Amino acid sequence: MKRQKRDMSARAFKKGYMAGMAGKTKDACPLDNPDTRHEWLSGWREGRSDNWDGLIGVSGIHKLPNITA
Repeated sequence: MKRQKRDMSARAFKKGYMAGMAGKTKDACPLDNPDTRHEWLSGWREGRSDNWDGLIGVSGIHKLPNITA
């Protein structure tokens, strides 16, 4: 069975968020397309903000994009 392709902008945001939470720099963005790069950087900013706010580990489990309720 074929799987549907994920929305590239949502995927870029998620990857950027995880990179931001990991403490990587925004220069680590692997994307060249301006639209997906913008989404990646938006996710990176939110991830860095959450990391600085202390939402790491169990206290930030509700913010992880791969955890669904």
